[in-house]
Amino acid sequence: MERRYFGTDGIRGRLGEGAITPEFVLKLGWSVGRVLGQEANSRVLIGKDTRLSGYLLESALEAGLSAAGVNIRLLGPMPTPGIAYLTRTLHAQAGIVISASHNPYQDNGIKFFSGQGCKLPDEVELAIEAQMDKPMFTVEAADLGRADRVDDAEGRYIEFCKSTIPLGMSLAGMKIVVDCAHGATYNIAPFVLDELGADVIAIGNEPNGLNINDGVGSTHPEYLSQAVLDNQADLGIALDGDGDRLIMVDGEGAEVDGDEILYIIACSRLREGMLKGAVVGTLMSNLGLENALKDQGVVFERTNVGDRYIMEKLKKKGWLLGGEQSGHIICLDRTTTGDGIVSALQVLAEIKQTGRSLRELASGMGKYPQTLINVRLGERPAAEVMASEAIERSVREVEVELGKRGRVLLRPSGTEPLIRVMLEGQDEQQILDLGQRLADVVRESA
Repeated sequence: MERRYFGTDGIRGRLGEGAITPEFVLKLGWSVGRVLGQEANSRVLIGKDTRLSGYLLESALEAGLSAAGVNIRLLGPMPTPGIAYLTRTLHAQAGIVISASHNPYQDNGIKFFSGQGCKLPDEVELAIEAQMDKPMFTVEAADLGRADRVDDAEGRYIEFCKSTIPLGMSLAGMKIVVDCAHGATYNIAPFVLDELGADVIAIGNEPNGLNINDGVGSTHPEYLSQAVLDNQADLGIALDGDGDRLIMVDGEGAEVDGDEILYIIACSRLREGMLKGAVVGTLMSNLGLENALKDQGVVFERTNVGDRYIMEKLKKKGWLLGGEQSGHIICLDRTTTGDGIVSALQVLAEIKQTGRSLRELASGMGKYPQTLINVRLGERPAAEVMASEAIERSVREVEVELGKRGRVLLRPSGTEPLIRVMLEGQDEQQILDLGQRLADVVRESA
């Protein structure tokens, strides 16, 4: 069955439009309660990022769940991976995240975790959608769900993050800038690093409900780069609004992206004899990552873009490590979902254990020049635009020009009304020129 509401990462959109309205979210909360919360004394956790609209959607979800007879535990602002962790350790039936991740504050979304701290399987999402079509009713007054707040949620998650590196390891002597994107990690990440002994400079840690991801965080690493240089720090850590993405910056202000971070962690696990099976990336992963891992004797496999597809392959194969160029890194030997803070700590641990800098660790992977251009859609749906004869012809022409020296990838975004145009190859200027040419054709067709 085709999903109507769920995308690759929950339900997301502009506040007040489509599914992101109080009416829809009320019914969604009720539907989730009917599907996931019918055990005796069932409970569902709700956490959110720092968007002003989170209060509105939280109240709607709470009312819907209560009407279905499900108890609610409120976490307040909390990184997405922290909600996954607490769902598992507090033995809840499900965890709900109110967040639009790296999107601007005008957007919001709803994501779900199972009782095991993993994203919901397809059949559960489809069951929730089917429940949305049924008339909503309220349980008897005595059976309504109750709500309370988890007062120590932040402390629990901070301790978990610290536990993912070797016991007793200290980050003393490291000067680190951490950019929290004015998002859900603002009251978590600086404390994790500080308690581990680092000298911490926190930026992007003053959320006001409207400034999440605004020129800061993992989608704007240039802000972190300048802060690293200004403070003469050893490195920088940039998280996104809900804390599941990570981009790093070395001591010279140069960006270290998700492909390079994945390479560093894979090499660390390999050095320790703890790498199990292959490493999983996506169609967007840089060819340099595949080649560098091959040189280390590590198999690299690709999936469609989206961390849910990486997770599916890891679980199916029993492997442990995967990630995306955008900074979603999944370490299943440490946690159950992508976690920006935990991933950063794995890199910091490797720096401490090897005595090598972030730049030195990343240098083993030579990146192919790559360009990514986002083309915003008009009224036409992405599938119709992608199928246009002009685009198909232009893609064939570009592929002929690149030959075996590069590759082309066009794909619709799973979270925004965009078509992403990606080119990769050995000649940087050729890649830039061809990428712009192809993007112009897509723009004309959109």
